[in-house]
Amino acid sequence: MASNSSKLHALLLASLAVLSSPSQNARAQTYPSRPVRLLVAFAPGGTTDFVARLVADKTKDRLGQSIVVENRPGANGAIAADFVGKSEPDGYTLFFSTAGAIAINPSLRADLPYDAARDFVPVAPVVRNTVLFAAGPSLKADTAQDMVTLAREKPGAVTVAITGIGAISHLALELLQRAAGVSLRYVPYRGAGQAISDVIGGQVNAMSADLPALIPQLRAGKVKGLAVASKTRSDALPGAPTFTELGYGDVIAENWAAVLAPARTPPAIVAKLNAAFNAALNDPETRVRFAENGVSAMGGSPEELAALIASEKARWSKAVREIGITVQP
Repeated sequence: MASNSSKLHALLLASLAVLSSPSQNARAQTYPSRPVRLLVAFAPGGTTDFVARLVADKTKDRLGQSIVVENRPGANGAIAADFVGKSEPDGYTLFFSTAGAIAINPSLRADLPYDAARDFVPVAPVVRNTVLFAAGPSLKADTAQDMVTLAREKPGAVTVAITGIGAISHLALELLQRAAGVSLRYVPYRGAGQAISDVIGGQVNAMSADLPALIPQLRAGKVKGLAVASKTRSDALPGAPTFTELGYGDVIAENWAAVLAPARTPPAIVAKLNAAFNAALNDPETRVRFAENGVSAMGGSPEELAALIASEKARWSKAVREIGITVQP
């Protein structure tokens, strides 16, 4: 019997393989004839919003039309995903998704108003980055191992800000607790802004967040990077070890962002969008600006994005089941 990840992969690829009708081909030839909407599932000013706006700006010349970024935050991406999944499959409404909405939410919530496998077709992978654990001034820890030692001595005493229940920052924290056998008390926020302020102000000891969100504070010396939840060290913060180096090989929480379109979007339009986004991602200026902000350009085919989604969904499904995380509607 095929695994769930194999089924997801097959469904995503099947959506690409549907033959276009003559009318679809005609539409694809004139596409795009008006501005394209790119929905971001997070508030303005964050990492995902920054990446989406930079990519949109670099892609518009390749398409010959503006790409208008629209923010629809909430529910770890579910609100924006639901809107795009129910939109007309004509290439004019796209979803700039992180791992949460497509690969993590299906394992966390039984009440999703969309089906991650059925309602979308992959367009292009865009960027990837990792989760960083950082210490604020109230945490007397120079290393991640210092934090773990403090948590062992006083279970629940070390507080860690996360950017939402079920967010990848939360899952990274749960993975660390499980791997190290410690209890850390997480403090959930609706986004990174207030969380960072409270960590710097000493109300919370530490933070688990996407590395790009913390780069300004790291450069200003307001927080200290302890370790990254990635397979290899980050080029943006090479001095921070991976949790794997510290003996916690299961603590891998790498986030990514990608463009998806509503299911049944004509393959010719998907191909045109894929080519435009990949051209933008190969722009040297784009790559430099990404690197400065702690993200790495990806790029690739719709099939490669389908494979990424399938593997990530399987991995996070296993992790969520083993940890026992649930998110209430």
